Amino acid sequence: MTSRIKTAVFPVAGLGTRFLPATKAMPKELLPIIDKPIIQYAVEEAVAAGMTELVFITGRHKRAIEDHFDANPELERELEEKGKSALAESVRHILPSHVNCIFIRQPRAYGLGHAVLCARPVIGRHPFAVLLADDVIKAQHSPMSQLVSGYAAQGKTQLSVMQVPESEVSKYGIIVPGQDEGDVAGLIEKPASNAPSRLASIGRYILEPEILDILQDLPPGAGGEIQLADAINVRAQEGRVQSIALSGKRYDCGSKFGYLEAIVDFAMEHPEFSKALHGAGLKKGAD
Repeated sequence: MTSRIKTAVFPVAGLGTRFLPATKAMPKELLPIIDKPIIQYAVEEAVAAGMTELVFITGRHKRAIEDHFDANPELERELEEKGKSALAESVRHILPSHVNCIFIRQPRAYGLGHAVLCARPVIGRHPFAVLLADDVIKAQHSPMSQLVSGYAAQGKTQLSVMQVPESEVSKYGIIVPGQDEGDVAGLIEKPASNAPSRLASIGRYILEPEILDILQDLPPGAGGEIQLADAINVRAQEGRVQSIALSGKRYDCGSKFGYLEAIVDFAMEHPEFSKALHGAGLKKGAD
């Protein structure tokens, strides 16, 4: 019998240098898509998939993320007094009352693998999810819910994957396909040449607790950092990793173009703005 996935880890310690000067004082994870910050999309996806313990791996200058998910009675009261009850409700219910937030400081930027390892005191010996906030995904069936179902059925590490152009394989962790559909024989971090496929691992994972033991002893990889992909590769070689193809559209909100594309597409479907934008002749990005 597999354990229920109740813990989700959000590595949010990055500096967001691609968005400077906007991110000089504000975390990139709080950049808004219309009126909702990037990080909230990933959090809502985790909560909808049944997760109740949200672990944020933060760094210096990331206190605003904690403030965003904390209660703000003064703001709520002021909105109520001004007759803005709907806005007050939107602030009050950013998270359901049964969901807990835990914030852990990553002392230095040692890579994604090290960020995940920082959550070990909370995770213990239980399976857990990892969601990268930069990947905003719009889909009828959320990737995290699909991964949870995959883990419940197979009891193995689960990865969300998508096809990427040949010219972009060097930007991702690339899957070495196994013999059976969905099986993962390996994961190569940002291959410079001779990529084993065009299937890229994107920012949604269900990981077994054994990955933490591997990360603890893992030497630095690409960029001199502890790479989560290298640890997953070890588990893949042990026959413990499967993949599920992404159904929906992924926006790389860690890049300026991906972030802008998300804003346009979400605005085109927004009840307040869609009519005006269609009238202005804007078009959504290609799905």
